[in-house]
Amino acid sequence: RLGRARLRALVGSRPAGARLASGMTKFSVIIPTYNERRNIGILYLLLRDAFAHPKLVDDQFEVIVVDDASPDGTGEVVRSLQRVYGDKNLLLRQRNGKLGLGTAYVHGLESATGEFVIIMDADLSHHPCAIPKFIQEQRSSRCDVVTGTRYVRGGGVSGWDTRRKITSRVANYLAHVLLDPGVSDLTGSYRLYRKETMLTIVNKVKSKGYVFQMEIMVRCKKHGLHVREVPISFVDRVYGSSKLGGAEIVGYLKGLIRLFLTV
Repeated sequence: RLGRARLRALVGSRPAGARLASGMTKFSVIIPTYNERRNIGILYLLLRDAFAHPKLVDDQFEVIVVDDASPDGTGEVVRSLQRVYGDKNLLLRQRNGKLGLGTAYVHGLESATGEFVIIMDADLSHHPCAIPKFIQEQRSSRCDVVTGTRYVRGGGVSGWDTRRKITSRVANYLAHVLLDPGVSDLTGSYRLYRKETMLTIVNKVKSKGYVFQMEIMVRCKKHGLHVREVPISFVDRVYGSSKLGGAEIVGYLKGLIRLFLTV
């Protein structure tokens, strides 16, 4: 968690270049990684393409890769991309071990210089082509958070077996019954936040792992923040293996009960 002094400093400051000129905005894309060597290069190129969208050409973006000491050499791939493209806005923040998803976002926030933060998975399940839609929605509604959803018209899932689809649906159903979060896809992790919003909320979050994302949305509703949804197509990873296992499912259920009792 961020200390109060550090939080005030990050919220109160606007680094040079965050707001470049009238109408120009900087976005910080935070990508936690663990064993994503075969995906991170493709994702980086897709991000460059997404921010070349005609409606975003006047804006700037940075990519912050928070790598948990991936044994497959993910960090080396990022360093190679930095050298090949000479991109000073591709940042690598390496940690000493597998320290968890929630703390990875906090770590990335400490390096973020944009007014808005985009969080997404590194496994190509979140296609960057949705980013212009997220930004357009935020600009038209002036909302605090834009979250991708698989469960409205225009959204969907590809590549999951029946078991995985049922697991996701049941997880979301239980969350809706117990927490009434106000969004259709509470377990998703493809979102855009105002940076000051995420900093304020994340300092209150106690959950780790997959429940971290869920608690953020519950607290957004509790604080009366304006949240909008954009349909996305979620595609199961092509390379690597899923991080979701039995331990994660048990952790989710425990986290759900804790949130119901405490938030």
